[in-house]
Amino acid sequence: MNHTHENQLLLKTVKSFMEKEIYPHEAGVDKDGYVSDELGRHIEKKSIEIGLYAANLPEKVGGGGLDYHGMALLEREYGKTSHALHSWIGRPTEILLACEGEQIQKYLTPCVKAEKRELFALTEPEAGSDIMSMKSNAKKDGGDWILNGSKHFISGPCLPDFAIVFASTGENNTPRGTRKRITAFLVDVGTKGFDIQEGNKCVSYRGYKNFQLSFNNVRLSSDQILGQEGLGLELSSKWLSMGRIWVGATCCGKAERIFELAKDWAATRKQFGKSIGSFQATGFRLADMAIGLKTADLLVTDAVTQANEGKMSDADAAMVKVYCSEMLNKAADDTVQIFGGMGLMEELPIERLWRDSRLERIWDGTSEIQKHIITRSILRPLGG
Repeated sequence: MNHTHENQLLLKTVKSFMEKEIYPHEAGVDKDGYVSDELGRHIEKKSIEIGLYAANLPEKVGGGGLDYHGMALLEREYGKTSHALHSWIGRPTEILLACEGEQIQKYLTPCVKAEKRELFALTEPEAGSDIMSMKSNAKKDGGDWILNGSKHFISGPCLPDFAIVFASTGENNTPRGTRKRITAFLVDVGTKGFDIQEGNKCVSYRGYKNFQLSFNNVRLSSDQILGQEGLGLELSSKWLSMGRIWVGATCCGKAERIFELAKDWAATRKQFGKSIGSFQATGFRLADMAIGLKTADLLVTDAVTQANEGKMSDADAAMVKVYCSEMLNKAADDTVQIFGGMGLMEELPIERLWRDSRLERIWDGTSEIQKHIITRSILRPLGG
């Protein structure tokens, strides 16, 4: 990571914030399965006071203006705890920077000021990784658009004020065949025909909500298109790759926390008159954790450097996402094994960190999808 003097101060600030405002609530939130609105708004308020809220957005729109190195430090620390808690430290999705005209005051600025919350609504029941099978569609009706369809697994800390909804608005003929034109719409909660409900409960990150959205003849004006009609995926891809880098950074943070627990236990737990870490079966697990974490941190740092220089590719982001999430899962599973039966007891945080780690290999694109992206980057230049 880029540890400039400013980033060292940033790291000190976020560590202190986490210890005071976040960690004390972890076990309770996991047990209860929700974050109270009072606690969430408290975290939100405190993060605003010390400048963490909207730190990812440029200063010119009211954000903190952190570069990618600074954001990687933040996300790494946030990753040590649950999304249910740290998501209240808002990082509005950068796609909102595409807002123009009245959209800025209605959507972008309120999100920067914590006056509104948004959801990024792309995934559908039958269109997870296969975006081109998306069934949500919007058809032109005079000067308006009529939106129909549904979304699921749309995550966030609380009920949003609006959703950034992706829908097909037609088709294009390309050298690779017919492809849907995907458009992003800004859809306010409360709009006639737009229904939003909490979705299924997840064993990972208990208390972090996912929502199901349905649209039944929702009438939208052309002013509610974000960016340009038909260019929704191109618009989102500008920032989606960075989301995978942030997943990688959070995985590194969680892996570091797990590693600290594992090595302390291995050093102090005695069997046959010796610490269990002195036995090769345990010691080699610790060595693998150390190697994996070091490698993952280097991958994140390299990708962030490339992004700051405008050179990062989709394959770079995919490598970070798949390696860091797989590394974290191995570290979490090995830690459960090192702790033995105690690793699965609710009295220790190991089982919670283990459960939370599992989701990282799935959201923001599964490991299999990341490997597909990498494979494509290797073969396409060769005509494969």
